[in-house]
Amino acid sequence: MLRLFRSTAILEGISYLLLFGFTMPLKYWADILEPNMIVGYIHGALFIAYVAIAVIFCWKQQWGIKRFIMLFIASLLPFGTFYVDMKYLRALPE
Repeated sequence: MLRLFRSTAILEGISYLLLFGFTMPLKYWADILEPNMIVGYIHGALFIAYVAIAVIFCWKQQWGIKRFIMLFIASLLPFGTFYVDMKYLRALPE
């Protein structure tokens, strides 16, 4: 479960950066819509997966609601999921 959560966190963070750092400028500055749509769908699916896995992971680790809220807020911030992985998830035993 830890490996799945870490992988999802990293992929969600990468998709977030691709969406807002690469495809949004293409959409609004160059009128190229397709990359934004594709990366947007992928990011949406990864975001939902991240939150769902975070709920299950917090429940299995017996972490409180405060830790879940921190994981959720991290998914809304650029580089937030990378921070969660580095600060909290790498230190856990598999």
